[in-house]
Amino acid sequence: MGQCYYNETIGFFYNNSGKELSSHWRPKDLVVVALGLTVSVLVLLTNLLVIAAIASNRRFHQPIYYLLGNLAAADLFAGVAYLFLMFHTGPRTARLSLRGWFVRQGLLDTSLTASVATLLAIAVERHRSVMAVQLHSRLPRGRVIMLIVGVWVAALGLGLLPAHSWHCLCALDRCSRMAPLLSRSYLAVWALSSLLVFLLMVAVYTRIFFYVRRRVQRMSEHVSCHPRYRETTLNLVKTVVIILGAFVVCWTPGQVVLLLDGLGCKSCNVLAVEKYFLLLAEANSLVNAVVYSCRDAEMRLTFRRLLCCRCLRPSTHESVRYTASTHTGASTRIMLPENGHSLMDSTL
Repeated sequence: MGQCYYNETIGFFYNNSGKELSSHWRPKDLVVVALGLTVSVLVLLTNLLVIAAIASNRRFHQPIYYLLGNLAAADLFAGVAYLFLMFHTGPRTARLSLRGWFVRQGLLDTSLTASVATLLAIAVERHRSVMAVQLHSRLPRGRVIMLIVGVWVAALGLGLLPAHSWHCLCALDRCSRMAPLLSRSYLAVWALSSLLVFLLMVAVYTRIFFYVRRRVQRMSEHVSCHPRYRETTLNLVKTVVIILGAFVVCWTPGQVVLLLDGLGCKSCNVLAVEKYFLLLAEANSLVNAVVYSCRDAEMRLTFRRLLCCRCLRPSTHESVRYTASTHTGASTRIMLPENGHSLMDSTL
């Protein structure tokens, strides 16, 4: 291990990595901050609404909604972390101490890791409930809680490691360009981990889709082909495309530049786009609320009650309509009758 530079300034490490540290507000800084503040506020308000809806509606006091609530909490945390970044960026970056810089970076890494890991946990639980023909209300609470604990342990681990060991304060030749105090290997591992999560989600949702399609085809062979069967398959395709598409659009650009920087690509101009791709990744915390919660009919009804400050419980007619709905929870509610009985009721 070479000489360590614990007493140097932020400017020293930025100069070492070749990343410009501005002394005044540039137009592009103002644009990024304006967009960042807007996205952060929307993320905060939307996910606070989701958490309030889950807490106030007893129908959401089920294990699968614990995961949706955890996703909203992680995204809320991401909104706070990005808001903190917006107030400590541009010319203000140079005023940060090394510890302050690591706090700023750690908040982002922890919150975004928790959000991505929760997406995978939701996919795994959906897969298990569908394959086991199990209602979400009967999911073991203990296992779901353990999943949530595991998500935050992993997130805190990835968020705290750079400040304690996975930095480049003692190896300047390993410093990344996008995050000048972090080791390039950390960026590469983070990008590859996110890619692995995406591939696992693709595998899980693909298996769910083919399983449900087989069940629909099997049912249609024994009973008259009801339009609902075809509608179920189409809704499932739509749900899978939305879930995976949102992840790809929001995360892929950032993963690519992180990986390029982590691999030490000198000819890649990652600094020209890094701030915008980070903003896009942060926007995923807003998209998650729409994809995983706002498409739920009962959730939308709860939102309306909360926003209108009405504490009235939904009417019987509304409850029946919700139960029969085929669109819920991020989401396709699969109801395949077999021999006159419901085969499964799985919120996808």
